[in-house]
Amino acid sequence: NKSDRLQRVEQALVSAGLPHNILSRFPHEFSGGQRQRIAIARAIALEPEFILLDEPTSALDLSVQAQIIDLLRKLQDERGLSYLFISHDLKVVRALCHRVVVMQHGKIVEEGPVDEVLSHPRTAYTERLVKAAFEVAA
Repeated sequence: NKSDRLQRVEQALVSAGLPHNILSRFPHEFSGGQRQRIAIARAIALEPEFILLDEPTSALDLSVQAQIIDLLRKLQDERGLSYLFISHDLKVVRALCHRVVVMQHGKIVEEGPVDEVLSHPRTAYTERLVKAAFEVAA
């Protein structure tokens, strides 16, 4: 019924780090981080076992990225969620993921545990990606 749905929505919002009383606000009133939390709340409201995350932190500043990564880890621990995390940001991949698949032109060129692949890339393409992502300016 409507009351149960509203309660489920409010619980999902709170789980995503938002106050339950935001339901009357308009989309333009939310920051990028709040919008991302709303998207996460929408996903977890259905109590899934698996969530596809496509560049969930790409438009966010570093501090908000860190908050979203922490939220995703917390939800994963609390709910036993599995994620398919699509990202070009290898720093975020390293911070959140357990395994990584590197693709070039739509084909898998390397896969394995994140630390192994990013610390000891086996292909020249992965090595270039890692170097570009983690290279410190001189």
